[in-house]
Amino acid sequence: MSRVIIEKECGCFKRSDYQNNVEYATKEEALTQALEIAKDMNEVFCKKHVFQAVENGDDIVIKVDMN
Repeated sequence: MSRVIIEKECGCFKRSDYQNNVEYATKEEALTQALEIAKDMNEVFCKKHVFQAVENGDDIVIKVDMN
């Protein structure tokens, strides 16, 4: 099992339908989902932050940086 973990839950994330620490059956599935989530968050959210999916062992962390 692999998880997609949001490093910091900004206000836009908290107001979205996304959830933190979601588990997936495989690392590949988690990576695919994390990349899609990060892309969507970069395109739809308020643009104060930049999101990037990074592997961390079996988990995928979506890192949050100031834009």
